[in-house]
Amino acid sequence: MKKLFALLLFLPSAAFADIKQEFVTSAQISIDSPYVITNAAPNSYSISGNNITTSTGSGDSQVTNGIGGLNLASITNGLAGVTATNTSVTTAGSAFSFSESYQAGDATQSAITPSSGIATLPVLGGQTTVISGGTAGSLALTSVSSGIHTCTAGGSGTSCIGSTTVRITID
Repeated sequence: MKKLFALLLFLPSAAFADIKQEFVTSAQISIDSPYVITNAAPNSYSISGNNITTSTGSGDSQVTNGIGGLNLASITNGLAGVTATNTSVTTAGSAFSFSESYQAGDATQSAITPSSGIATLPVLGGQTTVISGGTAGSLALTSVSSGIHTCTAGGSGTSCIGSTTVRITID
């Protein structure tokens, strides 16, 4: 009997544990919204030449060897004023070249109100990108309790995401 008692001491005893099972299901469908990006053209001024004497202003306000350009102290509706450059040939009878250019940028725009999901924008001299947005079409997502997701494709600019996470914890 003593041998049987000793043998019973070495047999494994019952163990108890908490088992927790967790299912997390997530589903998402989305349709891109329309938007517009527009960049207004800037004001620009350039001048170049040789054998040319420049000045700006007139009378007592004349600045010899001055060049004109954008007058940032005189901005109206987003457009800079322009100061003219007076020119004369430095050495008469000699070859000369002169080039001057000015491009007026886009004026400051008033508030734009979207209509039917997209804004009507003025035609600007800068780059304009229009994204028309997605089309739902037959976009659909079905999730069942077993964790299986079925996504039905929609039109352009749509997406569908379904996921299931199973977590088992043993304490």
